This record gives sequence, C-alpha cells and structure tokens, in this order.
Amino acid sequence: MEQVRTTDIEPQRDPGEPPLLRVDQGPVAVLTLNRPEARNCLSEELIAALHAAIAEIGGSDSVGAIVITGAGSAFSSGHDLKELSSRRSDPDRGKAYFAKIMEACSQMMQAIVRSPKPVIAAVNGIATAAGCQLVATCDLAVASNDARFATPGVNIGLFCSTPMVALSRNLSRKAAMEMLLLGDMVSAADAKELGLVNRVVAPDETVNEAVELGRRIASKPKATLKIGKEAFYRQLEMPLDEAYAYASAVMVENMLHAEAEEGIGAFLEKRQPRWPR
Repeated sequence: MEQVRTTDIEPQRDPGEPPLLRVDQGPVAVLTLNRPEARNCLSEELIAALHAAIAEIGGSDSVGAIVITGAGSAFSSGHDLKELSSRRSDPDRGKAYFAKIMEACSQMMQAIVRSPKPVIAAVNGIATAAGCQLVATCDLAVASNDARFATPGVNIGLFCSTPMVALSRNLSRKAAMEMLLLGDMVSAADAKELGLVNRVVAPDETVNEAVELGRRIASKPKATLKIGKEAFYRQLEMPLDEAYAYASAVMVENMLHAEAEEGIGAFLEKRQPRWPR
C-alpha cells in the first residue's frame, strides 16, 4: 500500500490568516482550505468556516458557482486527528466531542449538496478520508494528474463510515467498497474512471480548469440551475416510479418559470436568450 509522506515541508500559514480563504473570480467564488501545515485537515474551525461560506454564497446574486481547493501540496487529509485525540482525556473519553465534530462535518457536507450554487472541487495533491468525502460531495471535481485519493481509515482502526456515505452515492458499490476495505491510494486517472472526478489536468491548470467550468455554469439561468440541482439529488433517493413522478412535477413547474419561457422562446425565434434578472 502506498503511504502518504509526512516529511515533506509544507508552507506555514501566517498566524493572522483565517483557515479558509475566499477570492471571487468574476461569478465564481474560490474557497481555499488554508491549513497547509496540517495538509488542510478539517479542524472544527475549518469545518465551521467552510459551512458558513457555503451558506453565505448560496444567497449571493453575484456568484453563480463555487470552487473549493487546498493551499499547499494537499487538498485535504481528512479530519484533524490530533484535535480529536486531544479530547480522549475528557470524562467521557471524548465521545461528546467526537459526536459534535461528526455532526458538524455531516451538516457542512449536506450544505454543499443543498446549496443552490454548483460546487466544484479543484483537487491538488492528496484527498483522503473526509477530504475524499469532500471531493465526492461536490457536484463536480477537477483533479491534477498527481492527485491521489483514499479512504484509509481501515488501516488505523477507524473505518471511513461518513466518507462512505458520499462515496457510495458516487461510485459503484464494488468500487466504493474496495476503496473502503483496502484503504489504498487511487490515482487521479483511476479516480476519473471510477467516477470520483470529472477531469484530470496538469497541476498548474487545476484551479483554472475548475474556475472555467464554474464560469460556464454561472452563465446559465440561475433559477434553472437551482431547480435542477435540487431535483437531481432528491430523485436519486427515490424508487423509479416516484422519481419519474417527482421529476415530471418539477418539469411542469420549470416550464411555467420565466426563464423557461424566455429560453424556449429564444430558441424558437433563433436568437440569444435575455435571461430575466
């Protein structure tokens, strides 16, 4: 099994910098996990910051898509095990704190799914455990060709149960189980074949490619994107007949929306649509 190297020298975050950075590139908000010295592991503070940013951007009229990436040589190495282990001396051996962190992380992941804005992971370096979960949770993912993915909890006695939720909804059952049971690293090329990522590009093009995808998505009618994203995730959990009934009802309501009226009219009239504000 390939091991993650921990001896590489990572850039140190300035003590005054927040754990999450935001830079808007036109209609795309780029969120950077900013704990390079800890391989961007998801501390309590970082989970809260990411959740708050996703919620804030979800209500923005000026942003049409979100890109999440990592500072330094890693996307995210998962939960902050040092932070979690520090609570083993609590009277309950850390149980209440562990439950608090898992709930906070689960709510943050669900906020990404529920956000009306499409969310794109730009994966540099490793994405392991909850970091891999974050990639699987995003709507789209672009990976550098040297990115690697794993759910290695089984190797340290902590099965990646919460990452399993996102993996099992994006990969085939057997592919997800192989990652979970073996904990081995998966290359970017293999991750694309498995359906974990959409595109694999050169390392220096990863964020640019994700931002360009975001720009293209942001140019589409906003209400239509919101309707479609919500419907996509809701119908996935339904039996086939219920999914068709639900999707048909969504189509009816979408047809009555001003964006559909304008878009279909423009198509029939062979002109560019003028999307309602």
